[in-house]
Amino acid sequence: MNFEAVEPNPSGRRTFFRATMLITAASLAMAACTSYAPLALPTQSDLATDVATLVVQPVALGPHDWPAHRFDPSNGFDSIEIATLAVANNPGLRTARAGLGVNQAQALAAGLLPDPQLSLSRDFPFSAAPGLTSAFSLGLGFDLSSLLTRPAAERAARSELRGARLSLLWQEWQVIGQARLLFSRALAAEGNEALLRAQRTLLNARFEQARRALARGDMTIDAAAGYRTALDDVDRQLSELSRTRDIGLEDLNALLGLRAGTRLQLVDGATSGAPVNAAAVAARMHDLPQRRPDLLALKAGYEAQDQRLRQAILAQFPALNLGLTRARDTAGLQTRGFTVGLTLPVFNRNRGNIAIESATRAKLRAEYQARLDAAQTGIERILLALPAQSDRLGQVEEGLRFLEPAADAAQRAFKADAIDVLTYTNLQAAVLAKRQEAAALRQSIAEQHLALQTLLGGSLPTASDNPSLTTSAAP
Repeated sequence: MNFEAVEPNPSGRRTFFRATMLITAASLAMAACTSYAPLALPTQSDLATDVATLVVQPVALGPHDWPAHRFDPSNGFDSIEIATLAVANNPGLRTARAGLGVNQAQALAAGLLPDPQLSLSRDFPFSAAPGLTSAFSLGLGFDLSSLLTRPAAERAARSELRGARLSLLWQEWQVIGQARLLFSRALAAEGNEALLRAQRTLLNARFEQARRALARGDMTIDAAAGYRTALDDVDRQLSELSRTRDIGLEDLNALLGLRAGTRLQLVDGATSGAPVNAAAVAARMHDLPQRRPDLLALKAGYEAQDQRLRQAILAQFPALNLGLTRARDTAGLQTRGFTVGLTLPVFNRNRGNIAIESATRAKLRAEYQARLDAAQTGIERILLALPAQSDRLGQVEEGLRFLEPAADAAQRAFKADAIDVLTYTNLQAAVLAKRQEAAALRQSIAEQHLALQTLLGGSLPTASDNPSLTTSAAP
């Protein structure tokens, strides 16, 4: 079979070329394309070394109902200033805030309509039959089924964006709680070091007395060795305390986005040690789903998934594509019309995606229930532990009220040579031991309060709000 090529009409070819270029140019103009710009990676660390040069904008510390507090590092950092610096400068939070832009972009993408589809074709006859001309086909189509699922997709994206913001808020809560905990432990370490050094002074005095007695032959070497062992034990405690304190300070530096080795001047702010109003705390547990950002974030994620399921159900209906066409065949006959594309829901019917989205929704519901249970359990465990610690602290403080005047009297008697050094140092050591126990109990109670404040959000209700309520009340 032989084919003879027919030279198309040059003017027709030019017309087709001009039409093609015109359509292409119009499409590019309407698209308003975004231009590309490279973004180089950093080449060095940006961790701060001089806290005096830090400029921290006022930030909202979550739902904590703290009073307005001026950030002024010139006079040292108190607990709220440490929390402010952590929220503003923590590397993890800065990364999370940058990641929030991805969720915002996804919400934008969900609200955009799909672009219409434009098609253009041109055919040239190969036969030499008279009267033949080039043919063309022009079509414009749009996917109407996207309009059906678009509202659900938009609602899902908005819920996911809200959930991402709430997750960031909960992450800020966690950073605030961790920063205040490290701050509290650093100050407690300073107080413990002072008590241990006072205890070492007493033990050293007893050891020197024992060594003199050993030289005179008034004491055996076994008895003298016991004093030396006690002195070495205090030295060991001081060394461990110093190492633990340094680790805690470096953890604080990392949390605050500061370079290792940075030394902060920590000042003890006003911290309430009042007993917690357990009945008021228990009442707050009922509105945890409306207060806790992590629960609100999980709720937003569940709502987004519910919309994803709705979107999958809507997608089971036939997909409809509608278009307009204009064509001319090789005989010169021009036509106008439309096209309809319809997906027949015979085999698939989107059942797989519906099953996946439904199972995912059930999983998110179980995760929300587990988080709610864990939140209430965490609060209840703290409320159960606080009364025993408070009672023991009261007993230790009562013992100190008896021992401290006795120790003061013993000091006066020792200076007047009315008692020996062993009696004096034993009584002073007993007082120091009680003070150490009281300091440890106060630190434990303070950490429980910080954890409870993080779990609840806002300041803790105290027994002074209602004198009849204390931590011994049932949660």
